[in-house]
Amino acid sequence: MTEQHTDYTRRLERLLEVCRNLTADLELEPLLQAIIEVASDLTNSERSLLLIYEKNENNLYVEAAPFYLLESFKGMTIPLERSIAGYVYQTQKPFIFRKTDKMDASLSALDWELSNGALTALAVPLVYHSEVVGVIEAWNKAHDGAYNEQDMLFLETLASQSANAFQNRRLIQNSEKAYQEVIELDRMKSDFIAISSHELRTPLGLIMGHTSFLAESATEAQKEDVEIVSHNAARLKELIEELGDLDALAGGLSDIKRETVSISLLIQQVVSSFNEMALSKRIHLSVESKQPALSLEGDSEKIAMVLHNLIKNALTFSNPGGVVMVTSEQLPGFIKIAVLDNGIGIPVNEQENIFKRFYQVEKHMTRRHGGLGLGLSIAKDMVEKHGGRIWVESVEGKGSRFSFLLPLNAAQANAAERVFLS
Repeated sequence: MTEQHTDYTRRLERLLEVCRNLTADLELEPLLQAIIEVASDLTNSERSLLLIYEKNENNLYVEAAPFYLLESFKGMTIPLERSIAGYVYQTQKPFIFRKTDKMDASLSALDWELSNGALTALAVPLVYHSEVVGVIEAWNKAHDGAYNEQDMLFLETLASQSANAFQNRRLIQNSEKAYQEVIELDRMKSDFIAISSHELRTPLGLIMGHTSFLAESATEAQKEDVEIVSHNAARLKELIEELGDLDALAGGLSDIKRETVSISLLIQQVVSSFNEMALSKRIHLSVESKQPALSLEGDSEKIAMVLHNLIKNALTFSNPGGVVMVTSEQLPGFIKIAVLDNGIGIPVNEQENIFKRFYQVEKHMTRRHGGLGLGLSIAKDMVEKHGGRIWVESVEGKGSRFSFLLPLNAAQANAAERVFLS
């Protein structure tokens, strides 16, 4: 076996080995270093570089270089018009270069590599899904040798495999970075909500306490003003409580504690808490159940929160003289509860968004009804934590029906979760 054949076999084995390893779970930086080290080995070169195209700046930059050149080369920009790499990127073809005393003028113009120490160079494009994303260059073949077609074949093969590995790893890295940024933003939002709701409670408590004191000694002329302050303070208290509910959800404080809950009794209690509001708005609020006594294993506070938000929503968006009804019935494995109204209804194109946090059907500057847009979102979270499902049926101008299913117990909840997710 000749020395030349032995070297070819060695390089082929090295190429096959690295192609298998490119799919290994390497971080991006170690992957890039591995690629340029192998590029130098396969072509018997002094050094190799991996350059990536930057679309916004329309040039190439050094993404990977030997460790002893990292400080000076990493991130260096390379002009497309005055470099071998730029020529290869634009023509999308490999290129072999050798410095001579009588070089063609067009080649001597490609002087970036020359000015950085390249006497000979081999450059091939990095192609990903039919798009050139960069270039791999090998410089200065050993023993002042010249690059040949065999070197080009090995480097092109490496480049084709490396492009996929590099782009896939970069996509994963960018996704992980974006995910971490979302987590950090979510943490900042949760901190803001928690701090805001906590800090607002103290001054609001003082306002409500002093308003109550002033109401006792106010003159007839002052009572109207005191009543306005008291009413708006109570409204602000509701908004702060909504924020508190959201903070509880974000902080995991809303985990379900299952116990036997009398749904029939719970509905009556929650509905009774809205009698005054219904009376003031001249809305008929009633309860209807097909079974006299319904119960399940669940968290009574969380179910009460769902009912509270749905009934309050129905009363808020119903006109004076309207009707709001709460119904309940037992189905196989579930209890179904619905809150019906003959209010203003919800446009069809808005219905898929109303359970999103902070979503308002009415525009911010024109809406007549208050609230942060959290009630329905919180209700959805509470129902789903029970393993249930909530939905809405509505006709604009005629009213809405919000319905939700609650599993009878934890075992049914687990089974239901698999069904709802399938």
